[in-house]
Amino acid sequence: MSSAPSPPHVVEDCLGVLQVLSDGSILRSPNPVIPVPVPVRDDGTVVWKDVQFDAAHDLHLRLYKPRNRLPSDGLKLPVFYYFHVGGFCFGSCTWSANQNCCLRLAAELRAVVVNPDYRLAPEHRLPAAIDDGASAVEWLRRQAVSPDQDPWLAEAADFGRVFISGESAGGNIAHHLAVRFGSAAGRAELHPVQIRGFLLIMPFIGGIQRTRSEAQCPKEAFFNLEANDRYWRLSLPAGGTRDHPLANPFGPESPSLEAVEVEPVLVVVAENDLLRDRGVDYAKRFEGWGKRVKLVEFKGQQHGFFCFGASSEPVDELMTVIKRFMDEVGTGLG
Repeated sequence: MSSAPSPPHVVEDCLGVLQVLSDGSILRSPNPVIPVPVPVRDDGTVVWKDVQFDAAHDLHLRLYKPRNRLPSDGLKLPVFYYFHVGGFCFGSCTWSANQNCCLRLAAELRAVVVNPDYRLAPEHRLPAAIDDGASAVEWLRRQAVSPDQDPWLAEAADFGRVFISGESAGGNIAHHLAVRFGSAAGRAELHPVQIRGFLLIMPFIGGIQRTRSEAQCPKEAFFNLEANDRYWRLSLPAGGTRDHPLANPFGPESPSLEAVEVEPVLVVVAENDLLRDRGVDYAKRFEGWGKRVKLVEFKGQQHGFFCFGASSEPVDELMTVIKRFMDEVGTGLG
C-alpha cells in the first residue's frame, strides 16, 4: 500500500514575504515588501500622486514634487527616477521606506521624483524588471510629446534634465538603462527627454567568483551571502548563473562595455556591504575605459542604509553627494 504524498514544503524563503514551495507554487504575503516597520515622515512640503504607466502589466509609479516653488525663477525642476530595492523579488513604490526616500529626494533636490514599480521574480524573471524600467522612462517621453500632457507634471518637470537612480536591485536596473539609452540611437529614442546622469546606489551586481567583501560578509548581516544567492536564483532566467550578463556586466558571458556610450555615472558603495567590492570594480572599470564616473564610499555603513535610514546622518551626506553630482554634470537644480 503506497503512502500518501507528502504536502509541499518551503524550498525558498525570502523573509517570509515570498516563499517558493517544492511543487513550484509561490506564496506571497499580502504585504509585498520587507517586514520592517518604517513610519512615513511626510511633513506636507511635498505633494505626490500615483499614475499607471503600463496598462498591459498594470504597473504604476508614484510621482512627487515640492509643494511650493519660487515663482520668480521661471525654471522647471529636474526629473529624478528612483528604482526601489528588493532583490528583484519584492518591493513596491507604495512601501513606506520608499516613500520616505522619495519625499526627501523631492524636497532637497528640488526635483520631480518618479518612483516606478516593476514586475517581480520569480513569477516574472529578468529581464522583466529591466524592461519595465525602460517602459517607465519611455512613459516620460510620451508625456513630453503628448498634446494632453498631465498638467501636474508638465507645469513642474524639465524633460531635458532627467536623472536615473536606483538602489540595490534598482541600481542594477539603472546600469542597464545607462547602457540602453547611452548610445546615439538610445538618446534619439527618448527625445525630447534627455538623461543627464545615472546614480547606482549599492548596485545589486553578481558573479560566480566571490569577492573579498562577499567572502567576509558575516552571516548575521541583514543582507548576507545566503540572501544574495537566493535572490539571484529566483530572479535570473531559468538556468542562468550569477555570471549571466543581467547579473554580472563583466562576466565571461557578457559583451564588452568598453565602447559603450554612457552619460556620467555616480556609484555609491557602503564599506560593510557584501556588494561593496563589485561596486568599486564597476567604477574602476568604467574609469579605465575613459567613461565619466565618480565613486563614493560610505564608511561604516551596510547595504540599504539609504532606504532604511532616510533621516540618518549618512543619508544627509548622501543627499549632499547626489546634489553635488547633479551640479557637476552641468545641469543645475532649478
